[in-house]
Amino acid sequence: MRKALFSVGQIVHHRKFGYRGAVFDVDFEFQGTDEWYQQVALSRPPKDKPWYHVLVDNGGSATYVAERHLEPAENLEAVDHKLIDVFFQGIENGVYISRVRSN
Repeated sequence: MRKALFSVGQIVHHRKFGYRGAVFDVDFEFQGTDEWYQQVALSRPPKDKPWYHVLVDNGGSATYVAERHLEPAENLEAVDHKLIDVFFQGIENGVYISRVRSN
């Protein structure tokens, strides 16, 4: 089984674009379309490694990011996003507590 470096609820930092965000879902390999990958994933990150759905701090948007572009955030303060309460029930020691329990 593939192992993801980050987990749901973890606050991450995008290495290239500099934003912080909270991981709300993990795909153990790329699940987008070939068209999206060709248009958006310009650096051609590997499709067979984990990809993350991230709520962007102060942005109101969500992104789909390859693992190689993320690192643990140094700033573990709460993420300001309008959907944070939809996915998480709170934050504890810099990690969000998911509303949905995974298997």
